[in-house]
Amino acid sequence: MVDKRDLLIEIGTEELPPRALDRLSAAFQSGLGARLEQSGLGFEAIRRFATPRRLALLVSKLDSAQADRIVERKGPAVSAAFDEAGNPTRAAEGFARSCGVALSDLEQVDTPRGAWLVFRQRQAGKHIGELAPAMVEQSLAGLPVPKRMRWGEGSEEFVRPVHWVVLLFGDQVLEAEIMGLKTGRHTHGHRFHHPGAIEIPTAGAYARVLLETGRVIAGMDERRARIREQVEKAAGDAGARALIDDDLLEEVTALNEWPVAVMGAFEERFLELPAEALVKTMQGHQKYFPVVDSGGALLPRFITISNIESRDPHQVRVGNERVIRPRFSDAAFFWEQDLKQPLEAWIPRLKDVVFQERLGSLYDKTERISLLAQAIAGHLDFDAALAARAAELCKCDLLSNMVGEFPALQGVMGRYYAQRGGEVPDVAAAMEEQYLPRHAGDELPRTYCGRAIAIADRLDTLVGIFAIGQKPTGEKDPFGLRRASLGVLRILIETPLMLNLEALIEAAARGLAGKVDAANVVTEVFDYMMERLRAYYTDRDIPAEVVDAVLSRRPTQPADFDRRIRAVAAFQRLPEAEALAAANKRIRNILHKAREEFPDHPDITLLTEASEKALAAQISELIPEVEPLFARGRYTEALQKLAGLRSLVDRFFDDVMVMCDDEALRKNRLALLSSLSALFLRTADLSRLQ
Repeated sequence: MVDKRDLLIEIGTEELPPRALDRLSAAFQSGLGARLEQSGLGFEAIRRFATPRRLALLVSKLDSAQADRIVERKGPAVSAAFDEAGNPTRAAEGFARSCGVALSDLEQVDTPRGAWLVFRQRQAGKHIGELAPAMVEQSLAGLPVPKRMRWGEGSEEFVRPVHWVVLLFGDQVLEAEIMGLKTGRHTHGHRFHHPGAIEIPTAGAYARVLLETGRVIAGMDERRARIREQVEKAAGDAGARALIDDDLLEEVTALNEWPVAVMGAFEERFLELPAEALVKTMQGHQKYFPVVDSGGALLPRFITISNIESRDPHQVRVGNERVIRPRFSDAAFFWEQDLKQPLEAWIPRLKDVVFQERLGSLYDKTERISLLAQAIAGHLDFDAALAARAAELCKCDLLSNMVGEFPALQGVMGRYYAQRGGEVPDVAAAMEEQYLPRHAGDELPRTYCGRAIAIADRLDTLVGIFAIGQKPTGEKDPFGLRRASLGVLRILIETPLMLNLEALIEAAARGLAGKVDAANVVTEVFDYMMERLRAYYTDRDIPAEVVDAVLSRRPTQPADFDRRIRAVAAFQRLPEAEALAAANKRIRNILHKAREEFPDHPDITLLTEASEKALAAQISELIPEVEPLFARGRYTEALQKLAGLRSLVDRFFDDVMVMCDDEALRKNRLALLSSLSALFLRTADLSRLQ
């Protein structure tokens, strides 16, 4: 019976990069797991641990050794191994010699292709002590580290210098050298609470010993949960609620080994600043959790996470309050300076800011955005003057002091400055909404003005960058064109806006005429953007063949594309769907292979078979019913009506020979199938559902 024990690996380091910690830990777990499986070693699970000073894995119930296995080597065919007299040939003798055995130790195996010489040998499985060190080294070498460090006099490289390595199998140290260090059973606790070495008696005791003796919560999940709980409790005790940003929570979790929440405060006068500026300062610069009241209004408080359980928490609180004050004072100064002039005062300075060398300045870009946004306004029937004004001001806040200090506030500060300058609400809102959505799942612009600017800005960038030959390649997308494409598509689909995307791209290309010739990239940009919908609908559990069926028809309105997608997805669930998809495929193949011209519509006087007469009659009845549905984009209802053709289509193919010798009959039947295919193609190419 194979001996099973827990295996502990801990790599003790200097402080690891917090934003990469969880990713490094997951990659370490994945890499080791793959190598254990490849080696044939069975195990129950791998639990990962990560703190600022360590990466660790605990493999539970791991086989102590590989199973023995039979190694088989195939030699020459028997016909080539022995001559007519039965004497071994040089081929047979050479094979035996290469296997290190006598010729008599080889076996003969019969196969369908003849008999062959074979050498079989039992190979003993290796012990985990032989296998683990190399697996660990290989897993560490495979971590996603863009730039590795070297330290000391050795040649070892890692994301940070390594100071100790623990390698325990049950209660036994697996002696080896990893990262230039001898393995052992001693870890180190919290840098301040227990800086000395701590002996780990068994692999399974790792987390408990670190917690109880070392004052270290080794698991990321446990620390994350503890931080959230402490932050929520501290805010709740003050009758408030903490703003817990997931990215900040992740970073703070990676910065601490023994987290302790501390509530701090700042002067109420700072609440006169835009709340977003205060929140960004607290979250981005200080890693604080802001606190709001029941109505969501920011309170003059914050919660910080200390990596030490201080004997004097008051000093920790005072120290954090001291460092936030100059940050807020700087923000107050920038705010006051920016308010000394209206937002439009920055317009001339946009001429000095290069958007892209060949595409001109930000001023040039805002002029192009204005033209396209006004065209969108015309299609959506809202005031084009509002779109023009929003475009004129949309990039001005990039030159403000506040955005210079807090780049993440672009658009947000523009909204505040526009409001202070007396701009109408829709124009002010568009200053911020132009950047929506910022990422997958983010909110969309709510005003028509904001939607127009958001679409125009992104399309100008997309067309311009494609026109200068810098479209995305592979994983490289320096201008964020994939994100820009999905942003436009989401606005058009989810708000929704019945706009022709291809026509908008053509308009964007015309706007660039003074800089580059973009007319030749219109089709390429349109196809690139529509291809992004594959991933968009995959995330919404729409089958790939449904997206492909609609894409093949190349609808130019994304909102209409979405209606078709939902209609085809609903059609695919009907009991008639599979047979009709197969029929559509058969029809398309017949029409494709037909090497002759035929009428656009069948002649009812040439119909001879009862089944073709019935199909033609039903198609004639359906056309006036479904055409208005197609015209209004009610594709689901139209396809449900067409699904009723299934039995007639099946009977037609059972009874009728389409490609018959009679030319008139053949062409008439091709016309009938063509008219049927055209009805289904009004929504999608259903043959692609096969």
